[in-house]
Amino acid sequence: MELKYPKNVILIALILFNFPGVNHAQQVDHWEMSVLNEDLWFYSLGNSSIPPEWKEEGFDIQQWKQGPGGFGYGDGDDNTILANTLSVYIRTEFDIADTSAIAAYSLLADYDDGFVAYLNGVEIARNNLGETGIEPSFDDVAYTYHEAGLYQGINPEQYLIEDQSIIKNGTNVLAIQVHNHDISSSDLSSNFFLALGIKDNSEHYRPPPEWLESIFFQSSLPIIKITTPDNEEIEDEPRITAHMGVIYNGEDQPNSVFDPYNEYDGSIGIEIRGTSSQMFDKKNYGFETRKEDGSNNNVGLLGMPQENDWVLHGPYSDKSLLRNALTYHMGRLTGRYAPRTRLCELFINEDYKGVYVLTEKIKQDKNRVDISKLNEDENSGDDLTGGYIIKVDRNPDNIPGKGWYSAFPDFRFYEYVEPDDDEITDVQKDYIQDYMFLFETAMDRSDYHLTYDNFIDLNSWVDYFLVSEVSKHIDVYKLSFYMYKDKDSKGGKLHMGPLWDINLGYGNFDFACSPDPEGWAYEFPLCGSWHPFWARKIADIPNLQHLTNCRWEELRAGPFRTDSLMAYIDEQVDHMGEAIDRNFGRWQVLGEYVWPNAYVGESFQDEIDFLKNWLVTRLEWMDDNMVGDCDLYTSTSDPQVISTLKVYPNPANHFILLEDIPSIKDDTYIQVFDLQGRRFLTQKMNRHSNIISTESFSDGFYILTVKEDGRIIGRTTFVKHGVE
Repeated sequence: MELKYPKNVILIALILFNFPGVNHAQQVDHWEMSVLNEDLWFYSLGNSSIPPEWKEEGFDIQQWKQGPGGFGYGDGDDNTILANTLSVYIRTEFDIADTSAIAAYSLLADYDDGFVAYLNGVEIARNNLGETGIEPSFDDVAYTYHEAGLYQGINPEQYLIEDQSIIKNGTNVLAIQVHNHDISSSDLSSNFFLALGIKDNSEHYRPPPEWLESIFFQSSLPIIKITTPDNEEIEDEPRITAHMGVIYNGEDQPNSVFDPYNEYDGSIGIEIRGTSSQMFDKKNYGFETRKEDGSNNNVGLLGMPQENDWVLHGPYSDKSLLRNALTYHMGRLTGRYAPRTRLCELFINEDYKGVYVLTEKIKQDKNRVDISKLNEDENSGDDLTGGYIIKVDRNPDNIPGKGWYSAFPDFRFYEYVEPDDDEITDVQKDYIQDYMFLFETAMDRSDYHLTYDNFIDLNSWVDYFLVSEVSKHIDVYKLSFYMYKDKDSKGGKLHMGPLWDINLGYGNFDFACSPDPEGWAYEFPLCGSWHPFWARKIADIPNLQHLTNCRWEELRAGPFRTDSLMAYIDEQVDHMGEAIDRNFGRWQVLGEYVWPNAYVGESFQDEIDFLKNWLVTRLEWMDDNMVGDCDLYTSTSDPQVISTLKVYPNPANHFILLEDIPSIKDDTYIQVFDLQGRRFLTQKMNRHSNIISTESFSDGFYILTVKEDGRIIGRTTFVKHGVE
């Protein structure tokens, strides 16, 4: 079936092709209005056929009625009240002083439910009504219901006029037919405007409405425009086919709604995503980029690596717009994968949707969760043991086969992510369920602290724990709690992460537990938040707490420095620029409670200040209350430490000097590792010198051991921190 995209998509493309390489927004000095919705219009109800000349200059209009626009049923956005009708025809005349002084023309349309617009008898735009180029009959109905937006504070749709030659100096005619989806519909709306982009500083027409500036804008953010066939609504499954265009002119370059699609211009499959967030007016979307035949189309978007699965996250209750992006940024600073993000502005069917966060969807890929791909035919041996991504989450619809419930209280639900429930084989289901059952059984025993590390990667737990605790989000460890497992030949242990869905963090919740920056999130079960039983037990293992303490010192000395995190927030705010005002003009939630806000700021700056102040206090609290003691950490691979060494200076710059060295034999060696277990140095000890150069070491946290006869006899830690 041929997809029938609204006329405006074609118009935008053609006007740009007529002026290759030209940025129309740069040609326009200012905007003025030649037609306003409240002007006097002639109108006729569509009770019978209308002569085809009705839309042309010279048509005898004397039998038509006259009234101010808009036209409708009197539901708050109408100046002329109509009786119930399936269609209404309206037209008005306007004068143009000098077409050579006009760079662009745009029709602004706010309507219920569908329309076709004509200029001097030539079709210039349509949406949700009939085939392009064919004038609808008076009794044709709009494809679907389409709600007008102006009375709700939503800007009209904009349609750039393709062929400027149809406009002439002197008198011109704008004619529009508006159709309802059903004769019994409770409303009909028709508010239309014609805007002129003036090249110079001359003023011949009328000033524009205040909202016009938020439509014809240049953005510091990329612009994404999605168009669905026949204005079809996007639903929560199944995905529908749509067109997506992305405008991105490069770093620090402005992006205009007039610019051509230069980053992506093609097909997608899109659906609404999320659970509790679906109650918000600003929706989250998941989409896959597709080829014309419907197959996957792996593409890079906005500098992110090629893939075909993406998420458009629309922050709504998170009025900083940044909680997810900030957390994923911190996750990447640990050296582990967390979804990459790009801030952007989104239009769907010419309806401005505000600031969104384009985000990588969590999946197996060399540039995302870099584990082996588990194919349907891999059901034995080492092949069977890896390539799994699962998550702890809810199963509100009790979908059979989507995952399984733990056999241990509180019987948390584990969902198959990859392979998902449509692709995973029964043998693969049995394997990952058995692995998790063995892990949970071990954690349920009294000696779990001796066996837990047979199942999980400790360093991945530490990094996941620390970033999750910084955010202290209410759903930590219980919802969107991702884990993955590679094949046994590639390590085979369960890794925690990637991080996901942190918009209810950083003090942005008001139920169950305290949102204050003090206190541990892993202790949330004490206030009724259900985690897997093993999460609290792992977090309380002393030696793992000591490792966590070491890692915290390393991160705080480098990537998690307070000034670095504050700078990241400031950079994102600066990058958004005027998009912030446009977003909150579209979604007027500032100063209003949106579930589950614990804090309600009167302005965006209030929200940013709250986020930053909360984060500073949280970091300081974690500094003062961090679990464990780094000096007491014992590597699980070398548990017998006889002596604790001392080094200075610590932090080090060019060298370290060892103190309290045990007796040195001929086979005594120094080894230096980072917290990921990577060895940076093996050096035979010298009886005459205890100085070790750190010139070649990167800034970070290191563990130094002294081995004699293959046995560790001394151990210490130090930080390398170069002089700025």
